[in-house]
Amino acid sequence: MASTQVSDFGSSHSVLGVMEVANKPEMGIPEMYIRPQQPSIRSDEPSLPTIPVFDFKSLLHENSRDAQLLKLYTACKDWGFFQVVNHGVSSELLQKLKHEVEKFFQLPIEDKKKYQIRAGDVQGYGSVIRCKDQKLDWGDRFYMVINPVERRKPYLLPQLPPSLRESLKSYFKELRKLGMELLGLLGKAIGMEMKEVEEFFYDGMQSVRMTYYPPCPKPEMVVGLTPHSDATGITILHQMNGVEGLEIKKGGVWIPVTFLPDAFVVNVGDIMEILSNGAYTSIEHRAAVNKEKERISIAMFFNPRFEAEIGPVKSLLNSENPPLFKTMLMEDYFKDFFSRNLNGKSHLDKMRLKTLHSLKHST
Repeated sequence: MASTQVSDFGSSHSVLGVMEVANKPEMGIPEMYIRPQQPSIRSDEPSLPTIPVFDFKSLLHENSRDAQLLKLYTACKDWGFFQVVNHGVSSELLQKLKHEVEKFFQLPIEDKKKYQIRAGDVQGYGSVIRCKDQKLDWGDRFYMVINPVERRKPYLLPQLPPSLRESLKSYFKELRKLGMELLGLLGKAIGMEMKEVEEFFYDGMQSVRMTYYPPCPKPEMVVGLTPHSDATGITILHQMNGVEGLEIKKGGVWIPVTFLPDAFVVNVGDIMEILSNGAYTSIEHRAAVNKEKERISIAMFFNPRFEAEIGPVKSLLNSENPPLFKTMLMEDYFKDFFSRNLNGKSHLDKMRLKTLHSLKHST
């Protein structure tokens, strides 16, 4: 195991993942993956609600834009999640990327070791271990920063198999366009000018995570991805092989998300909740695993530029809407998030200002 090393992200080392364990079910589930009893989906619900769905072309259409923007605002306020169809990314590209990502995760472990997360970092293949008794997720992941270009690690994207690398580059190009358009719509729905949106997000920090969740003989004993809210502006998730597992927490109930074919699931991150001064809500979510089938997903994260100041947008503030969150540099926010383990919405809570109202309720 790699020696512990201190960096911007705290003291940490990494392990490659769980695929080798999953391929030997006779060995059982190692203690480091076994979780205390997780709150399950309520089975007494007659019918669980589903997240809102938007036709992207309708969102852009001038004749229906105002009504659609109101619906988008409501979805981001009440749900923090929505699906987008007719988004313009071709089915052919999505199928090609699916094939390439599947091939990558099936590479021999020796081939994947060259991408392993290095001591004191967070980018690469594997899971970061920060403390002795940390519980690990039942999933193999590959995470990397893709923008700004100078932040890319030379041993990650440039060294991926050529066919995967080219598919990813095409995907990034399409998703950047879609992401900026969605950020513009979310900003417009709360009264932000496109210029303000661009000041935060144009050429901003973007990253991607590919995840492979192997089957687990006892899925109720593990978690594919720890419950958390994303420390992002927005996240665009593509569930690549049709096996579901994303669950969101609404009203204290875990709700499974049923994906529409070729749809993207978009969620509001903590940064968008901060910028909107609480008008939008980032929602806690997790990933469950399947007993018989593997699940493969790719998530792209859109954040402000590293030199941007993260805080409530000044044009939204007034005496009736005072700031609810403090302000800090995106660079510091990024380092702070990755220096700690995922834990619900604890990172967002750290950004909250102690208002007179909240102090009264805490005494």
